[in-house]
Amino acid sequence: MRPAARHREWHRSDRIGWLRAAVLGANDGIVSTASLLLGVAAANGTHGAVLVAGVAGLAAGAMSMAAGEYVSVHSQADTEAADIAKERAELAADGDAEHRELAAIYVGRGLAPSLATEVAAQLMAHDAIGAHSRDELGISETLAARPVQAALASAASFSAGAALPLLVAAAAPAAALIPAVGATSLVFLAVLGAVAARTGGAPPLVAAWRVTFWGALAMLITAGAGHLFGAAA
Repeated sequence: MRPAARHREWHRSDRIGWLRAAVLGANDGIVSTASLLLGVAAANGTHGAVLVAGVAGLAAGAMSMAAGEYVSVHSQADTEAADIAKERAELAADGDAEHRELAAIYVGRGLAPSLATEVAAQLMAHDAIGAHSRDELGISETLAARPVQAALASAASFSAGAALPLLVAAAAPAAALIPAVGATSLVFLAVLGAVAARTGGAPPLVAAWRVTFWGALAMLITAGAGHLFGAAA
């Protein structure tokens, strides 16, 4: 009898690693760059000074996002590696105890004890460390930490997000820069929130409202601070 062909399914969780980093980067790029532009403009900065500040913010922000994401995700990867190494040592020291532990996990998930024992035995015979990593530690290939991927996704998405308000500032006349950047940035944030939510299977309107609200608050606070410093100068 030929084995049945494997039924492959597509799940949104397959995207969770790069989607989180990309959404965070793009959102931060729009909010931080738009806020910076508005703050400098509200402080009576010239059109050229606003653009220079925006470009500097884009470069600094992209590098900061990449470095921060790399360090953060690498810490997660180090923790996962240490847990797997510990599990491998425990398997070598007392494989029977690890077999009982894995079987108990399956019993807790609803399998009969005899079936759980058999399943644990077969899975450990096939890939013991893989079975324990997945079912005991919760570490899977889909959700495993990937520092370089997360860093590149964050830097690229931040740059893409930051470029949007920067392009608007470059095209808008100096007199209309503040309303143009503010309004378009809110539109960008709403679209980003909706698209990210739809990609991840969440309600788009709720996500769009959430990201727009916090973006507007950040821009208002920064513009207010710029206005105060500009008036005091």
